[in-house]
Amino acid sequence: MTKKVFTPCSLNRLLYLCFLGLCVFAFLGITASVADDNQTAFTPDVVGMTVGDAVGAFKDAGFTNSPDIVTDALVTGQNPPAGTEVSIQEICTITTDSDTVSGKSPVQNPYLASSLYAITHFDSSQSDSTPYGPPNGVFTIDPTSKPIVNAGPINIITLASTQKDYMWGVGSDRVSYVYVGDGGLTEVAGFEALEDATGGLIKAIPKENFQTFAKDTAVGMNTTTMDDSLMELFGKKYSLRFGNGIYSVVDSENVLYTNYGSNLYAFALTDPENPAAGITPRYVIKDIVTTIQGADHSANARLFGLSMTYDGYLIVTFSNGVAVINRDLDIATASFYQFGDDEYVSNSLAVDENNGIYIASDKIMRKLVWNGTTISDVESDGAWSSIYTHSTQPPIIKVGIGTGSTPTLMGFGDDDRLVLITDGAQQMNLVAFWRDEIPEGSERIAGQIPVTCGFTTLPDWIQSEQSVVVSGYGAFVVNNMPNSVSDDLIGQNKILQVSLMGPAYETSYGAERFEWNPEMNEWSSVWSRPDVSSTSMVPIHSDSGNMALINGYRSPGGWEILGLDWDTGETVHQTIFGDLNGGNGAYAILQYLEDSDALFNSFSGPIRIDYNTQ
Repeated sequence: MTKKVFTPCSLNRLLYLCFLGLCVFAFLGITASVADDNQTAFTPDVVGMTVGDAVGAFKDAGFTNSPDIVTDALVTGQNPPAGTEVSIQEICTITTDSDTVSGKSPVQNPYLASSLYAITHFDSSQSDSTPYGPPNGVFTIDPTSKPIVNAGPINIITLASTQKDYMWGVGSDRVSYVYVGDGGLTEVAGFEALEDATGGLIKAIPKENFQTFAKDTAVGMNTTTMDDSLMELFGKKYSLRFGNGIYSVVDSENVLYTNYGSNLYAFALTDPENPAAGITPRYVIKDIVTTIQGADHSANARLFGLSMTYDGYLIVTFSNGVAVINRDLDIATASFYQFGDDEYVSNSLAVDENNGIYIASDKIMRKLVWNGTTISDVESDGAWSSIYTHSTQPPIIKVGIGTGSTPTLMGFGDDDRLVLITDGAQQMNLVAFWRDEIPEGSERIAGQIPVTCGFTTLPDWIQSEQSVVVSGYGAFVVNNMPNSVSDDLIGQNKILQVSLMGPAYETSYGAERFEWNPEMNEWSSVWSRPDVSSTSMVPIHSDSGNMALINGYRSPGGWEILGLDWDTGETVHQTIFGDLNGGNGAYAILQYLEDSDALFNSFSGPIRIDYNTQ
């Protein structure tokens, strides 16, 4: 099993982790006394040591942000290997042979650029959990006054790079290479990917147009006036920008994989020693659906998600199946597994350390297994499928009649190993499936529990377009459906809808935190908040802040980031943006950096918020 431990952490949390006996620890170096001028250090040889001695060895080597944790477990492996020179930003893991329970963290995939932020939902398990987070308190921020990298109008995530102080920016129109050192956020190179993919049919957007939109407000607007504004700023075909660059992954060679138009791109720096030299499409598969599936593919087939196997192959999710291909995008290496004609996939997938692939269509949750050459659905290989509840298409935000969630893994090593989704019932359930063998007396669905968000009277719809946030055996979900939806919004494109919900039309309310009991094999609700809003941004968990974080619109403050205590649900953090469109994190994911700065992937591009200056 794995466990990542970052300081600072509370004494209670530390004692809890010690009591459980951790199987894998991660250490994040901030400064190294033995580091060279480029801030790198050599990993010590800790195999055979106790965990406590290993912690000391990493501290002696310069990894100074490692907590003092002592167990009797012996270290049986480490990654990177002893003697490897790595950046002090690198997260190093040590593995023990302990069989006690923590349920905490996934095994690091060595083919990703980093254990954190190298893939859309943060890691291979799709946890949406980060070690970093904001300080407690209330902060009022003008989002248009902060450093920004303009892109969009959807900016899902700013991804990790293998180069210290750099990240990859992915918007629905373009990719960028961003310098994040010295507390900054500066684009050093960019590539107009959507314009390239469409042969100029969809033009690049002038950066000043993003700023114009960010400084405006949707208050007082309706679908007609907002549609006119979006067309003026982002082009008459602005609705076609949705769905590009949604799921991305950066590999250990600093190659970024994502989709634009009908193409799958592998982007790399033109000159790795000089990032400002530009971004180059290293590999491209044009019209990937036809190329992989043939000319007789389903008419509505499209690419959705991307991930990486633990032996270094790219996984590509389509609306009607899944493929595995080598990272050179050599078509001869592609293996494709097709789903039923009546199924539709609208999310990405999770992967475990044994190359189990967890993917949900709108009716069936599956575990497939990549065996190194093909995708297997054979039970003897560990594969399975399970029908789950679906209903009808919601009127807004959510895509499809089934789950709105990318599956999320929970439990590692010898723990209860589960995979979670929210189902498609109108008042959704949180559903856990056994990932491996089904325990005696159980069924594939290990447990499910209704999501009520604490509403006194349940609305017609409680549904989410977001994946389940997981930390340990804790799970957090949000409701993205307003209690009532104006006829003006029904049937409109997603960008138009999400630009208006909150400031101009009724928005969604409700969030709930659950806990899995590995002794009883059942869910319980820990707390709920019917009064908080999560409009469309993916919620996350902060380990250092011990909070769930959401973005939504509430009067009178307007757009906000809200931090809810993970244990109690109490509001412990609030960043108030006001009515400006720049506070809308449309369909994106909230991120934090190690200095507690927010990386807010807004409607107009990622912005960096330094709370120490507020």
